[in-house]
Amino acid sequence: MISLNNRQKINKKKIRVGRGIGSGKGKTSGRGVKGQKSRSGVSIKSFEGGQMPLYRRLPKRGFNPIKKNNIAILNLEKIQTFIDKKSIKTSEILNSNLLKKLKLINKNSRKLKILGSGKIKDKINIEADLASRSAVVKLEKIGGSIQIKK
Repeated sequence: MISLNNRQKINKKKIRVGRGIGSGKGKTSGRGVKGQKSRSGVSIKSFEGGQMPLYRRLPKRGFNPIKKNNIAILNLEKIQTFIDKKSIKTSEILNSNLLKKLKLINKNSRKLKILGSGKIKDKINIEADLASRSAVVKLEKIGGSIQIKK
């Protein structure tokens, strides 16, 4: 059991350097004598003695935008395979919330876009943010519908 007298200090005082010989960190403030490292305003953290530093040796790749629109893309043939596997029922409205719940699209995706590659045989109602013209035409041909959210 820890008594009140010998418990660890929570609020430790910051060492004030350069405050006289008696402080133990006076005069040169623990920096040694002369030289580049003793001066202020010098940072040689990434300096590797003239060798090309690691951060410059490695290639810089790509650009990661801060405001990224995560759009989940779904082709009609992919929807058809999900229907064939019976992971999607044709009776219910297909939307991004349902697809996220079934883990068919990424949970981080904000929008859903339907593209028209492949064939679709079953009649299905889809609710999406975006859709290609060919996808809309193919869905309406078989009697399905696509609702585009604003």
